[in-house]
Amino acid sequence: MDSHDSHAMPALFKFEPNLKTVLWGGEKIAAFKGVRAHGKRHVGESWEVSGLRGKESIVASGPDKGLNLRELIDKYRGDLVGKHIYQFHGNEFPLLVKFIDAKQDLSVQVHPDDDLAWRRHGCGGKNEFWYIIQADEGASLLAGLQDALTRNEYDALVEQGSIIQAIRRHTTAPGDAFFLPAGCLHSIGAGNLLCEVQQSSDITYRVHDYDRRDANGEPRQLHTALAADAIDFGLTRDVRCPGTPSSHPHDTLLHEPCFTVDVYHLDNEMPLAMPHDAFLIITCLKGEATLRAPHETVYLAQGESTLVAATVPSLTATGSATLLTATV
Repeated sequence: MDSHDSHAMPALFKFEPNLKTVLWGGEKIAAFKGVRAHGKRHVGESWEVSGLRGKESIVASGPDKGLNLRELIDKYRGDLVGKHIYQFHGNEFPLLVKFIDAKQDLSVQVHPDDDLAWRRHGCGGKNEFWYIIQADEGASLLAGLQDALTRNEYDALVEQGSIIQAIRRHTTAPGDAFFLPAGCLHSIGAGNLLCEVQQSSDITYRVHDYDRRDANGEPRQLHTALAADAIDFGLTRDVRCPGTPSSHPHDTLLHEPCFTVDVYHLDNEMPLAMPHDAFLIITCLKGEATLRAPHETVYLAQGESTLVAATVPSLTATGSATLLTATV
């Protein structure tokens, strides 16, 4: 058992906004979140909850204001993240939640699974989940193969610059959800604003990047040979998550060993399911909500997130909002 008094620890944590400028980013995120971009252009990402080393989220208020997520875990340990999670991950927070605004098509890329990532990079791999918040007319994304490929076929397509032709294209609309397991070739298309839930890994292999140049005018680096060992050349299934009627107040969108994602369409008051011995990340995708734990309350506006401690026994949300929750 952790040595400190768990009743003295906060139950609900909010973090400072963390906007990222990228080559393909747009102007939607700051307006969506209701924050100032402070002169930043091409804001493509907002990291909501991150424990990646050197890129940790910073607590925005309360007695732990100024601590980063890694320091927060070090302070509260299993009471914050869940005892079995702390025993397995230590101070490494297992998930990363972000918003992505693609003004341009992102590169075609793939992420390694845990086995390959540990062997090559000494860290875990990356499965990820996308929930479409806004989609411009005609917006789409690439994910999964149309037909199984061999390594030789892949090499030939890369050499010809035509790998995109082998990947499934999905039209997108608000409320669409996709699960992209490690090994899945993918690219977010222009015109999509989405929320991403992923394992806490920053390993990406770029396969195709439309001959784009970086800020110094140099071609962006590709990793086609490294990617070949990571790609699941037989992954041809539809990666779109089964649709659920928007009239359902609560649905589980994804339940995988890596993480679980639920959506709540809140109208008035509703209990939110707390996992057993595990943290919960709640992100407000639309509207506004007030979250009530037994001894604490937090307000969430559109584009805001909160981390709920594993010791919270019950949680109620009030308001009119779409809430996305994630846990492991």
